[in-house]
Amino acid sequence: PIADIEAAVAAVRESGADVLISVGGGSPIDAAKAVAYHLHKNDVNSGQDKQEAKWISSIAVPTTMSVAETTKNAGFTSADGTKTAVADRELVPKAVLYDGDIALHTPLRLWLSSAIRALDHAIELLYSPSAPEIPTKRLALSALTDLFTLLPQCHANPQDADIRQRLLLAGYAALFPFQFSGALGLSHGIGHAIGSTYGIPHGITSCISLGKVIGFMAERAKGTDGGKGIGEVGEAAQVARAVPFIPGLRSAGDVAKDALLVAEAVEGLVTKLGLATGLTDYNVKPGEEEAIAIRALRDPAHPDLEAVTELVRTMYSTSSDATTRL
Repeated sequence: PIADIEAAVAAVRESGADVLISVGGGSPIDAAKAVAYHLHKNDVNSGQDKQEAKWISSIAVPTTMSVAETTKNAGFTSADGTKTAVADRELVPKAVLYDGDIALHTPLRLWLSSAIRALDHAIELLYSPSAPEIPTKRLALSALTDLFTLLPQCHANPQDADIRQRLLLAGYAALFPFQFSGALGLSHGIGHAIGSTYGIPHGITSCISLGKVIGFMAERAKGTDGGKGIGEVGEAAQVARAVPFIPGLRSAGDVAKDALLVAEAVEGLVTKLGLATGLTDYNVKPGEEEAIAIRALRDPAHPDLEAVTELVRTMYSTSSDATTRL
C-alpha cells in the first residue's frame, strides 16, 4: 500500500540511510524498489534536476523464486486501491544474495508455486519477440532442465538447502538478463488479471494458467503453416523447442504436438507438486471470463478476445487429469 511506502520513505529520510536491503519474496523486494522510486521522485519534485538526482542503492536477499530481484519493475497499491506499476533500470538491485539456507524458511507450498512462476518466465521468454536468443533464450532453456529435474527432488526433500540453492540459480537463469515492462506473455497477462483482483498469489496464478495457455497455443497451431494473433505457429514452434530440455520428453516431429507435450509436462509437474488448482478454488464466480480476458489482453476489441475468454473458462476447474510425466 502507498501509505506504507510513504512511511518507509520518511524513515529512510530521517535515518539518513544510503542503502536499502530487502529480504523475502517479490512483495518486499518490489517494496524496496517502490521506496527507491519515490525517494528519487520526491527529490525531482523538490527541484533537483532529474538527471542529477541520485538513486538509493538496494541489496536483495530473495527467499522465493519470483525473481523480482532481476527486474526494473515494481508495483504498489494506491490510496483508491488501484495497482500502480513503475519501472526504471535504476530500480534493479545492485547486489543479490542467493542463499539456500535462508530459503529453507520459506513454506514449501509458497516456494514451489514461486518456482512454477519461474517456469512461466522461462517458457514465455521463448516466444517473446523482443527476447534475444543469446543469452536470454539459451539460459531459459537450460533453466527448464533444472526446474523439471530439481522441483520433484525439492518436493521430496524440502529441507535440502543445496537443492533450494540450485533452484534459486535456475530461477535467475529463467529471466536474466531480460528487462521488460508489463506482462511477459499471455500466461503472465492472465496472471496479472486474476492475481490482485481475486487475491490469488502470483505463483499460484502460473499454476492455473501456464499449462492451459501452452495447450491453447498448441491447439491453434494444428494444421497451420502461419497464422496471426496469439498462438500462431511461430510462437508454438518456440515453445516446442523446450521438448529436448524437459527430462522424459521426446519430439513427435510436429510443432503442435511438441507444444502439447510441453503443456502436458507443465500440468503434470504442477500436479506432482500438489499445486493443481483452479479459479473456482479462489471463489472466482462463473461469468467473469470475459472481464478477465479483457484485463489480460488490455483491449476490449482485441481480435482474440473470444478465444481467450474461452481459454479462461477452462481455468475454473482443477487440472486433475494432467499427465504426470516425472
